[in-house]
Amino acid sequence: MGNVIKPRISKCLHDLHLPAFAESFGPQAVLATNDGWPYDRYLLTLCELELVQRDQRRTQRLLSDSRLPREKTLDSFDRSRLKKNHQRQFSMLLEGDFLDRRENVLVFGNPGSGKTHLLCALGQELIRKGRPVYFTPCVMLVQKLLLAKSELWLAKELKRLDKFDALIIDDLGYVQQNREEMEVLFTLLAHRYEHRSVLLTSNLVFSEWEKIFKDPMTTAAAIDRLIHHSIVMELNLPSYRMEAARNSQKDQAAQDS
Repeated sequence: MGNVIKPRISKCLHDLHLPAFAESFGPQAVLATNDGWPYDRYLLTLCELELVQRDQRRTQRLLSDSRLPREKTLDSFDRSRLKKNHQRQFSMLLEGDFLDRRENVLVFGNPGSGKTHLLCALGQELIRKGRPVYFTPCVMLVQKLLLAKSELWLAKELKRLDKFDALIIDDLGYVQQNREEMEVLFTLLAHRYEHRSVLLTSNLVFSEWEKIFKDPMTTAAAIDRLIHHSIVMELNLPSYRMEAARNSQKDQAAQDS
């Protein structure tokens, strides 16, 4: 009987898209028989295994879709370098509630201060809470939007980005673009305003953003939309890469002495 029924059960579970059930119902049945489990405990165990595996698959899919640098994790981020108020802000951001309020996160600082790592680590933790995130360098985002505009599918591209609760734009202003390129970026920011969250890094403070958006009115409008509902973090920190290089030199000197 078992030799006939088990393949049928397995096929039904695969047809129902329950792979964890299909993989586990046999071994779990042996455990249930040996330990005298009631049917409801056996069924609950299979349900929990299916949910755990489904959550793991969703997380992996979101990580793959996000384009986040996998090495920039929370574990590898040195939170002790942050000032106390920034540590508190970061802890609150990790809860993810700001996404429900459609708030933006604006991180400023010199090159090497940890801006990108901070937002990437945050992005990975948000994904583990089931929130879709997308990471892109600003220069690549602008080129993609410009292409979409020229091919008359900019609206479609903006809608595609809507599926991400958090859009991380890295290095705004690091490369100077022309007016047409900045116009499509402004269109994106206006589109997401009070609709989805924008998380960005920049080495330029607001007073220098006219270099990015080319004229005072567009600059003011962009800043207004970003800052209206936002958390601002200014990382006035020395470059961690420079610190690592100096520490490495000190260690090498100590070994040679």
